[in-house]
Amino acid sequence: MQNNKTLTEKIQNVIKALENNNMRGIYVKKASEIPGIVKDMLFPGCVITAGGSVSLSESGVSDVINSDKYNFLDRSKKGISAEEQQEIFKAAIGCDFFFCSTNAITENGELINVDGFCNRISSIAFGPKKVIMVVGSNKIVKDLDEGLLRIKKVAAPKNCARLGSDTPCAKLGHCVSLSKSDNPDITDGCACDSRICCSYLISARQRIKDRITVILCEEPLGY
Repeated sequence: MQNNKTLTEKIQNVIKALENNNMRGIYVKKASEIPGIVKDMLFPGCVITAGGSVSLSESGVSDVINSDKYNFLDRSKKGISAEEQQEIFKAAIGCDFFFCSTNAITENGELINVDGFCNRISSIAFGPKKVIMVVGSNKIVKDLDEGLLRIKKVAAPKNCARLGSDTPCAKLGHCVSLSKSDNPDITDGCACDSRICCSYLISARQRIKDRITVILCEEPLGY
């Protein structure tokens, strides 16, 4: 098992890699530090949207952005219709801040994400003025291959179970493709209508410096 010093050094190296990729990295030791950092980024009346994220809830960021100080467009609010949710997805283009996490982050500072409906990865790639990611150290992987396996072994199964999706991975605890191969292609897996591994996004070096900020926490967060 890694000692804390080794983990801290790994995180600092990932942050340097993010900066080399024109993304901003912020190291925090404890998740309790994150809400204060987020508050300092925001301004009264700013327009905020967010992807579905356990990390945002666990870190307390969901409570921060739900404040009356900001114009938070909540895609998950009780009683929202499909049409209203669609309008919020569209409003992400041009909003001031988009909050989410990432499915995996490599030691080279690459962000790996997969979506079913794809509103989250589209907002990461284009639209919002600032993308703020809250990420636990449990999501650090060596490279892209390990990141894709992490999605099939951890992120997708746990999120499908959380969302109540009727997919094999929600029942098996891993992608069904791993029952056939130790190194499946990204397209391998189920053919369910509720599959969430529909589109992949790899964010490498960015054109717009510091548009994406990754708050990287030494404590584990989310899936």
